[in-house]
Amino acid sequence: MYLVGATKVSQLTVLHADVEASGMYSAGQARFGRGKLTGPGGRRRGASTALSIDGEVMVEIKSLEQLREADERTQRFTPGGLSLGSKLTPESAAQFQQELVADLDLAPGVAAGTRQSFDRLRTIYAYGVLCYDIFTIVDGHALLVIEHALRDRFLEFHAGTVTFVRPSDQREFRVDATSYESIMDFLRTSAGRKALLRVGAGPATVRFNGMLDGLHRWARAAGLLRGQRNRGHERVSMQLRNFVAHPTSAHLLMPVDCLRTLRDLAEFINELWGRPTPGGRLYSAPSERSIVVVAWDSQGGTQTFLAEQLGGGTQEGDDRLRCVILRGRFHPGIYEVDPGLSHFDSRFENTLFPTDYLWGPGTLAEAADWYAKQQPRSDEVDHLDRVFAIRYAAGQLYRPMRTDIAAGLEQEDQAGTWHLVRADHPDDALGHVRNLITGGHGCASEGECPVCYVTGLATGPWRDLIDAGSIGPEARHQLSVDLHLSDVYARSKPVTRIEAGDHGS
Repeated sequence: MYLVGATKVSQLTVLHADVEASGMYSAGQARFGRGKLTGPGGRRRGASTALSIDGEVMVEIKSLEQLREADERTQRFTPGGLSLGSKLTPESAAQFQQELVADLDLAPGVAAGTRQSFDRLRTIYAYGVLCYDIFTIVDGHALLVIEHALRDRFLEFHAGTVTFVRPSDQREFRVDATSYESIMDFLRTSAGRKALLRVGAGPATVRFNGMLDGLHRWARAAGLLRGQRNRGHERVSMQLRNFVAHPTSAHLLMPVDCLRTLRDLAEFINELWGRPTPGGRLYSAPSERSIVVVAWDSQGGTQTFLAEQLGGGTQEGDDRLRCVILRGRFHPGIYEVDPGLSHFDSRFENTLFPTDYLWGPGTLAEAADWYAKQQPRSDEVDHLDRVFAIRYAAGQLYRPMRTDIAAGLEQEDQAGTWHLVRADHPDDALGHVRNLITGGHGCASEGECPVCYVTGLATGPWRDLIDAGSIGPEARHQLSVDLHLSDVYARSKPVTRIEAGDHGS
């Protein structure tokens, strides 16, 4: 009798592809010796075998040569995308898949344990060329590394001692933080289950259970993770991690799915250790803003191009164009173009990324002359966690504006109720305030909104929220003109406040 896992079997049979054809021995006479297929005299046989129990094939035993064969499914993924009509050679597929993860580097300060876990996944990823299932395995393990990284960063952040506070009497408990096990031991005690975690030197405290959700809550409170929309992505990542840890069904992922998870994990880890990712999808470093010309004609047609292209000689129709010069995100060669540039408004935020007014409106010739004399420079700006001021007055909800622009408004434009909202993009903030006004959506007026990807900061009259002295030279310059390049975004729209008792009527 043999014991395989927890199953007793009465017979182990090795089926060999050429056993019966050779006439040397039948399937029932084959021996399975020390993990190797052996025939009479111990001689190794053939290429492909299969292990069976009571006649039922359980697993195919491949030769080393077969294990080295490229998986055709992986070969179908090419630099041009998924190809059904052709495939890469094994050598090209191996090089291509390795190149995709070659630039996924972690910041120098990342903890050794987290680094080793990530590097292991990056190495194993390349073997998906030989076994397509590896991509699914690496993807799942990458989600598990999220908690590993948070634990390592937690211990490093607290530098040896973690302080918990009991809310009932403010008693402090100092816990040794040289290992995460000591933290978990305290949390299992009666005092630990009731205490709040002090974030760093304080005074802020958060609920903390030592699990993934508690670690994420701590990282946000400690300011280690940026981006309001990223809160949603982090929440989904935790749910996917829980699915991997407690699966209810099998699934199969593509290389592109696994690659995105690895890239997102690299960004997440680097963000925890204070290094934003240049050109990142989630925790991006400040992006470059170029000097851009937005031109339009009387028929409503628009064109956008880099200001360095000015002065190249006049073309037919140039005299019919009017234009402005802005500083905004415009890199058409790498598909980083702000779609809102042609809708720029000098008072309200219509662009996806922060945009500054520089000159105009005027003719292209005048623009070329100003640009040649002034030579404005490009700069870099962070678009995550921006603060927007939104006004609601006389039943009209106005589009978001920068706080320094709001600080320079005339008195008649200060009336009404103002909302300060932290968001990554202006429309996120606008939608949140609209929900607050109409009611019934579950939005929170202050703190992290459970519905929207924003954080409410304050609500009240202009004088209580806006610092009149915060207006700077750039804001004054922008307020010196009244530009509204497009009617696509109305500056205000009527929104009716619905009282609590009116919902569902």
